[in-house]
Amino acid sequence: MSATVLDKTNQIAGELARRRDLVLPTLFGEGYGIYKIRKGSFVASFLLNAAAVAALVAIGSWVATHSAQVQNQVTTLVTDISPYILKPSKTLSGGGGGGGDHDKLAASKGALPKSSAQQIAPPQVVVRNEAPKLVAEPTVVVPPEIKLPQANAFGDPLSKALASLPSNGPGLGGGIGSGNGTGVGSGNGPGVGPGSGGGIGGGVYHVGGGVLPPKVLYDPDPDYSDAARKAKYQGTVILWVIVGADGRPREISVRRSLGMGLDEKAVEAVRRWKFDPAKKDGQAVAVQISIEVNFRLY
Repeated sequence: MSATVLDKTNQIAGELARRRDLVLPTLFGEGYGIYKIRKGSFVASFLLNAAAVAALVAIGSWVATHSAQVQNQVTTLVTDISPYILKPSKTLSGGGGGGGDHDKLAASKGALPKSSAQQIAPPQVVVRNEAPKLVAEPTVVVPPEIKLPQANAFGDPLSKALASLPSNGPGLGGGIGSGNGTGVGSGNGPGVGPGSGGGIGGGVYHVGGGVLPPKVLYDPDPDYSDAARKAKYQGTVILWVIVGADGRPREISVRRSLGMGLDEKAVEAVRRWKFDPAKKDGQAVAVQISIEVNFRLY
């Protein structure tokens, strides 16, 4: 081997040994430029990028662990649904409504139409008949004194479909929702909510507002408890009872207690009662009533 080649080999070997002593020479660019390398700039850039990544991870983690709060904030911004969940009135029938158009998608979220004592045209998100013979304003059968929030876009205020395609919902009858009827919601009828027969608020009916009371067909007397009989204790137990559309009592609770085992005896007796059910528009409906059970010693 000639001296020139040997010298060249030794020179290359020395250069490689020198570069092995450097930390990440390619990353820092050592030996590739004419200016001095400032490793502090690389460290500062690395720290800034690391901080940005950590911030993104923290934000994503917060959203994942607070999804309920985020959803609640978005929902409250869309529409006010407080009139939709009113408690049933003691003098006017409760109830609600529903509807739909056999759509595959859930009903679109939106506002309710105007309330009216009579309904000529049901509300719709997707209008199938764009040229009706009789043009009428969509309404729901809700007492006019209840003011519903108004907006241009109709829909179900309780729908979870915040950004779905326009849909009347999977229900039937021509209204909006997952129920049956010409109203809005998951119930039945031209009203709003999970109940039935019109109105708003859900739940069972109360006597009044077009609801006729049930009639007792069979009401056996209650038994006396031994403790009350020995003490010659008398009085009246008042019960809350739901009489179903089949005329049978259910969900019996004590509204005014008498004690000494008579409350339990009153509940046992009323469970055996039979009724001709309450009626609304000629149809049997469930209704909540109060029943007095008297305990007397003769």
